[in-house]
Amino acid sequence: MKTNKYLYWITFIAVLSGLIFGLNMAGISGAVPFIKEYFQLNDVSLGAAVSSIMIGCLIGALSIGALSDRYGRRLLMIVSANLFIISSLGCALSESITLFIISRVLAGLGVGAVSVLAPTYISEIAPAEKRGTLVANNQFAIVIGILLAYVIDFGFVNIENGWRYMMAIPFVFGILFLILLLVSFPESPRWLVKEGRYDEARSVLNKIGGTFYGKKELDTIIDNVNNSTNTSQVKFKELFKGKVAKVVLLGSILAAFQQITGINAVISFAPTIFTQAGVGEDMALLQSILVGIVNFVFTIVALWLVDKKGRKILLLWGTMGMTISLAYMVYAFITEASGSIGILISLLGYIGFFAASLAPVMWVVTSEIYPNRIRGLAMSFSTAISWVCTFLTVQFFPWMLNNLGGSFTFGMFGLFSLLAFIFIFKYIPETKGKSLEQIEIELARN
Repeated sequence: MKTNKYLYWITFIAVLSGLIFGLNMAGISGAVPFIKEYFQLNDVSLGAAVSSIMIGCLIGALSIGALSDRYGRRLLMIVSANLFIISSLGCALSESITLFIISRVLAGLGVGAVSVLAPTYISEIAPAEKRGTLVANNQFAIVIGILLAYVIDFGFVNIENGWRYMMAIPFVFGILFLILLLVSFPESPRWLVKEGRYDEARSVLNKIGGTFYGKKELDTIIDNVNNSTNTSQVKFKELFKGKVAKVVLLGSILAAFQQITGINAVISFAPTIFTQAGVGEDMALLQSILVGIVNFVFTIVALWLVDKKGRKILLLWGTMGMTISLAYMVYAFITEASGSIGILISLLGYIGFFAASLAPVMWVVTSEIYPNRIRGLAMSFSTAISWVCTFLTVQFFPWMLNNLGGSFTFGMFGLFSLLAFIFIFKYIPETKGKSLEQIEIELARN
């Protein structure tokens, strides 16, 4: 099959949502001390201001699966783009903590929605041999957004009301995302087939891989839909019945491990972590940029290896590396022998291993293992589980860091990393190089 520029173009549009995701999640990190002072917040209310986005993420992720199965992936992405635009303006112009939190929740609705929609959409348009890399590109866009947020935060740190500019940046990219969605973004061919719109599906597939590929792929998708034992509207309770329940459980546990190992606490509070380790505020922001760079570089490693070496091997190496890095961070906090340098090195190691494994590969695996009929709803559920874990982690991180100390906090993340390694080794299948329909058949046999 000869893939053309069209496949990469529509993938680019889809993953632009990931860049806005990253901007929304990390953009607040540099604004934390200014928001705390401006709104006169304590540790608990500061945690709420930062983590409130996760409430929206949870609602968005949990509701978007059924909505996208009913109304299509494209329409819901357009809705998400509008949420990004409105929420960024709300955060930037807030004069009360209430309006700020409401705007963060709206941003979360958009982030939660695209965290399901983008990997689902890409998995449904991508040829099997390129699917891992293309889905992982969504995570690559997220880390670009995170790095860009750190750089922008550093640029505005010494400007009066700079935190407002930090929070306004997603507005610009939200406008671009909306325009591209409206102008040149097709619906998912697999969703079109489910709706009986075969000619439209064939047209999209032909543009992706040519006439021969389009016919072959369309026939495969139609056969899969026709062979489904139940073609009625998917009900939520179906996720917890029979062999489907086992697959959903595996995806949901993997999604939970991606977050309870601590990544979004580190992303959202990186400058705070470095400040507590004895680094000045400006230097803490510079070191946060270094975190973003390492995140960026090692995501490229994942993109390079995910379709060559496979999903499972990356997950195993990554979670073991995270465990070792976090163990050293605990040692650095306890002994203070290596000071802030030791904490920086261990934190960068943790970020690097996470970026090359759980960060992109979780989305690849979950988008692949769910059967076509329930994929939207199942992705929605497991992503919602991920956001619950993210909310709890980010909400309580400032309190834990200040009251329990860095050694206990990062020791807990290290324990979860070790448990993730054991779980992946025992239960997660390899899906490299297989069509979505083939994966569905193989998992149904187990």
